[in-house]
Amino acid sequence: MPKIKTNRAAAKRFKKTGKGKFVYSKSHANHILTKKTTKRKRTLRQSHLIDKSNRRELRALLPNG
Repeated sequence: MPKIKTNRAAAKRFKKTGKGKFVYSKSHANHILTKKTTKRKRTLRQSHLIDKSNRRELRALLPNG
Protein backbone atom coordinates (compact mmCIF):
# COMPACT_ATOMS: atom_id res chain seq x y z
CA MET A 1 0.00 0.00 0.00
CA PRO A 2 1.26 3.50 -0.77
CA LYS A 3 1.76 5.98 2.02
CA ILE A 4 -0.89 8.64 2.71
CA LYS A 5 0.43 12.02 1.63
CA THR A 6 0.10 15.14 3.77
CA ASN A 7 -1.41 18.19 2.12
CA ARG A 8 1.56 20.59 2.27
CA ALA A 9 -0.57 23.75 2.02
CA ALA A 10 -2.54 22.68 5.10
CA ALA A 11 0.62 21.60 6.95
CA LYS A 12 2.01 25.14 6.66
CA ARG A 13 -1.16 26.70 8.05
CA PHE A 14 -2.39 24.37 10.79
CA LYS A 15 -0.78 22.67 13.78
CA LYS A 16 -2.22 19.83 15.83
CA THR A 17 -2.59 20.28 19.60
CA GLY A 18 -2.05 17.56 22.19
CA LYS A 19 -5.76 16.73 22.33
CA GLY A 20 -6.13 16.47 18.54
CA LYS A 21 -7.58 19.91 17.87
CA PHE A 22 -6.09 22.24 15.25
CA VAL A 23 -4.59 25.67 15.83
CA TYR A 24 -4.07 28.35 13.18
CA SER A 25 -3.08 32.00 13.02
CA LYS A 26 -5.31 34.66 11.53
CA SER A 27 -4.47 36.50 8.32
CA HIS A 28 -4.21 40.28 7.69
CA ALA A 29 -1.58 40.87 10.41
CA ASN A 30 1.44 41.60 8.19
CA HIS A 31 1.22 44.97 6.51
CA ILE A 32 -0.95 48.12 6.23
CA LEU A 33 -1.27 48.02 10.01
CA THR A 34 -1.69 51.79 10.50
CA LYS A 35 -5.37 51.78 9.56
CA LYS A 36 -6.18 48.77 11.75
CA THR A 37 -7.21 49.36 15.35
CA THR A 38 -5.02 48.21 18.25
CA LYS A 39 -7.77 45.83 19.39
CA ARG A 40 -7.97 44.25 15.95
CA LYS A 41 -4.18 43.79 15.71
CA ARG A 42 -4.04 42.30 19.19
CA THR A 43 -6.73 39.75 18.27
CA LEU A 44 -4.88 38.83 15.07
CA ARG A 45 -1.73 37.98 17.07
CA GLN A 46 -3.47 35.21 19.03
CA SER A 47 -3.79 31.66 17.78
CA HIS A 48 -7.28 30.33 17.17
CA LEU A 49 -8.86 26.88 17.20
CA ILE A 50 -10.55 25.31 14.20
CA ASP A 51 -14.29 24.80 14.62
CA LYS A 52 -15.46 21.26 15.42
CA SER A 53 -17.37 21.02 12.13
CA ASN A 54 -14.14 21.45 10.10
CA ARG A 55 -11.96 19.15 12.19
CA ARG A 56 -12.86 16.00 10.24
CA GLU A 57 -11.85 17.59 6.93
CA LEU A 58 -8.51 18.72 8.37
CA ARG A 59 -7.76 15.24 9.71
CA ALA A 60 -7.96 13.98 6.13
CA LEU A 61 -5.56 16.68 4.92
CA LEU A 62 -3.10 16.08 7.76
CA PRO A 63 -3.14 12.32 8.44
CA ASN A 64 0.26 12.31 10.15
CA GLY A 65 -0.32 15.32 12.37
